[in-house]
Amino acid sequence: MSVIVNVKVFADTSVFTKSLGERADEFRTFGERGREAGALHHQFAIGDGFVLVNDEWESAGAFEKFFGDPELQAFIGSIGADVNMAPEITVGEAVHSPDKF
Repeated sequence: MSVIVNVKVFADTSVFTKSLGERADEFRTFGERGREAGALHHQFAIGDGFVLVNDEWESAGAFEKFFGDPELQAFIGSIGADVNMAPEITVGEAVHSPDKF
């Protein structure tokens, strides 16, 4: 069974938003690496002072290995993340429910 992973990264959202356009190729590259590592779905959301990452992965271990990559961590820091604040990570087993859409 897959897992749902939510990551709250404290960040300068204006830097992050700007990077989505200016560094789109790097986002695509990391997206492809994620898919190769076991990511099934991926999406960002922006809040007041944070970026949310909403993913589905084949396993928690696959996510942890990918997220711990030093190159990815450097990229995250360079696109506005506050490197002095640890991200909040929540992982849960995905379940099917009658109301899923």
